[in-house]
Amino acid sequence: MPELPEVETVMRGLAPVWLGQAFSRITLNRADLRRPFPDGLGQRLTGATVIGCRRRAKYGLVDTDRGDTLIIHLGMSGRMRVDPEAIGKHDHVVFETGNGRTVAFNDARRFGSLDLVETAHADAHPLLASIGPEPLGPEFGVALLQRAFADRLAPAKALLLDQRVVAGLGNIYVCEALFRAGIHPARAGGTVATARLKALAEAVPVVLEEAIAAGGSSLRDHAAPDGTLGYFQKTFSVYGQEGEACPVCGTTVERIVQSGRSSFLCRKCQR
Repeated sequence: MPELPEVETVMRGLAPVWLGQAFSRITLNRADLRRPFPDGLGQRLTGATVIGCRRRAKYGLVDTDRGDTLIIHLGMSGRMRVDPEAIGKHDHVVFETGNGRTVAFNDARRFGSLDLVETAHADAHPLLASIGPEPLGPEFGVALLQRAFADRLAPAKALLLDQRVVAGLGNIYVCEALFRAGIHPARAGGTVATARLKALAEAVPVVLEEAIAAGGSSLRDHAAPDGTLGYFQKTFSVYGQEGEACPVCGTTVERIVQSGRSSFLCRKCQR
């Protein structure tokens, strides 16, 4: 599933295509994706001008001059295709703008979703209401991690994946950040030393910024709106590197399973 860097890449790709442009036509090629589309989705967007393309956690937000915000969730396989040569069977929603551009929401597995809400109340939408601070924002830092980890028996990885603690982190980038901070993913949060929490607070935004600069990680379906693939996966230190040598100490990278998800680590570097 696309994580924060992938969604950020998508929204940055949509911004030059949509900002300042009015939707001239919205075509719905089915009635739903993961959930039914909002009533009147096409009518409310047609004629509306885009005044903002942004991201909140793993969701893309498109603000219009009518006071509405389109919430885009890419799900597992969702892609936004700019100016496709042809509309395919998995292009479920097609957005056309007055400048002649076309963007198709393509989702083969149909785990994505589109919601349309009043911008003033977007933060209260069920998808966004309980999400914690952004890891690239000013609220994120060692103090936040100290509060979230204090006296907790839950594993460090689970705490970072909790969207109520910090927004947008997923399996890939949590594994990479924990490696850089030297923290074992299964270590109880309350036993992580302050020095390592400081290292983690520094590692999380650095990993995310590096991934965004690389266009995200294209492991299966992710691509930028112009079709280019991300390449951060070429620099993974531990994620997906089971059996390979740790880039720091040479110890073999291992995989463990936590709550049904794979975690990758170096037992020598991570304590």
